[in-house]
Amino acid sequence: MKALVAVKRVVDYNVKVRVKSDNTGVDIANVKMSMNPFDEIAVEEAVRLKEKGIVTEVIAVSCGPTQAQETLRTAMAIGADRGILVESAEELQPLAVAKLLKAVQDKEQAQLIILGKQAIDDDSNQVGQMLAALADLPQATFASKVEVADGKASVTREVDGGLETISISLPAVVTTDLRLNEPRYVTLPNIMKAKKKPIDTLKPEELGVDVASRLKTLKVSEPAKRSAGITVPDVATLVDKLKNEAKVI
Repeated sequence: MKALVAVKRVVDYNVKVRVKSDNTGVDIANVKMSMNPFDEIAVEEAVRLKEKGIVTEVIAVSCGPTQAQETLRTAMAIGADRGILVESAEELQPLAVAKLLKAVQDKEQAQLIILGKQAIDDDSNQVGQMLAALADLPQATFASKVEVADGKASVTREVDGGLETISISLPAVVTTDLRLNEPRYVTLPNIMKAKKKPIDTLKPEELGVDVASRLKTLKVSEPAKRSAGITVPDVATLVDKLKNEAKVI
């Protein structure tokens, strides 16, 4: 069984992002970049399934600039067997990424496609669902537990009311939530081994995919500064301010 894992290169979650002076986007010049944390969980889950003998090959795929090779190397250091980079200098929006992943899936014919439920840069939470629709595959989103056996996957999902467990036939698309697992620490020997693993580079044109933007960002601005808190002398004053100033009660 093949597992195809999608990984995205994003600004590291420890970095405080800053908006460009012209409000056209986020300034990523000289900023530390890392693998999207939700995708790291997806890689870890695929590797664990391989260690259990359920999955035979884990393929990491990333869509983006040449530097995304670093993200693929991280995935291979965790345990992925090989990488595929769909190289594009264009800003890739969710629909374009879903189309590219669908084209890669058509070539690889993986039985399990696993990816993070969302990326921490755009928070779109769209690629997994779009990919499932385009490839006409069953999907299980927000997974907190995944069990694979007999050509089916039993997935426990995080939903508003608690947990929901569903069974889906493979091949299928699964998107990961935070509580699915805790990714392992990447050791130096594994980082060195990852440098020898193969990465295939493709272009969107080779896959027959149009990645032109359908959405246009008009303006990016920082949130309004929060005003300082105050100390009130008693409950009556607190209630008065909540009612008449904050207007929340």
